[in-house]
Amino acid sequence: MDIAENAVAADATLIEIGVMEDKRGDWVRIRVKDNGKGIPAELIENVADPFYTTRTTRRVGLGLSLFREASRRCGGSFEIRSKKGEGTEVLGSFRRNDIDRAPLGDMLSSLVSLIIGNPGVDFVYHHDVDGRAFHLDTREVKQTLDGVSIHQPEVIKFLKEFLLESLTKIEAEGYHSAPSGRSNPNHAEA
Repeated sequence: MDIAENAVAADATLIEIGVMEDKRGDWVRIRVKDNGKGIPAELIENVADPFYTTRTTRRVGLGLSLFREASRRCGGSFEIRSKKGEGTEVLGSFRRNDIDRAPLGDMLSSLVSLIIGNPGVDFVYHHDVDGRAFHLDTREVKQTLDGVSIHQPEVIKFLKEFLLESLTKIEAEGYHSAPSGRSNPNHAEA
């Protein structure tokens, strides 16, 4: 969420979020790419420092530094690629079964919050688990809605249900069905 919010702050109009899980290979890869302002080359080395920020609202920037340390803590890697005026790509990999790897969190609520809170931004979300994939592109959703706002309560409710069903179907982390076969009610209310 923090990485995507950084992209919004960098005037991105398109943010791509990718999660790739390989249970047998024991890894998780996360990629966030935007078409924002980009980061000048001379600042790339500093952006993952928790005490460096370009913000004026607070003196620290924790999103990138926490992401970097989380990946390193569990045998993964971290990389930032950026070109001024072209956007930024943040990549992190994690050993999936490492005891120190934090769970992915509630991607459903995060995605819906990003969509609702940023009407001028389009989001592409791709989640792959052992070759079973789910893809959501808000540009396609908006085209299908043919003029109806993606922010209408009925549309948001549909998106939540669609995300939950799709992520459960591919067995994405945190979206498994409850033993009764019904969806996990904690996620349905997200």
